[in-house]
Amino acid sequence: MKKAVVLLVAALVSVSFADQNLAQQKGCMACHAVNAKNVGPSYADIAKKYKDKPDAVDYLAGKIKRGSAGVWGSIPMPPQNVSDAEAKQFAKWILDLK
Repeated sequence: MKKAVVLLVAALVSVSFADQNLAQQKGCMACHAVNAKNVGPSYADIAKKYKDKPDAVDYLAGKIKRGSAGVWGSIPMPPQNVSDAEAKQFAKWILDLK
C-alpha cells in the first residue's frame, strides 16, 4: 500500500512540474508567478478567484487563448500561442494550486 501511495504522489508531482514547465516554455512565467503578483496576478490568486466557478477550466482556457483585459487591472494579457489542449491543461494546473 505504501508503495502505491508513493507512486501516486510521485506521478502527481511529475504532472505538476510538467505543467509548470509548459508555463515556462510558453513565456507565461515572464508576467505571472505561482505565489506572487508580478505584471499579472499570481496563479494562486487566479485559482482562489475561480475555484467555485463551475466552468472555470473552460473559462480560464478561453482567457489564455484569446487574452484578457480589465479583470485584474489595466494591463491586458495578450492572446497566448497555445493549443486548445495546452490551454485546458494549463487552466487545470492553475486551479489545482488553490
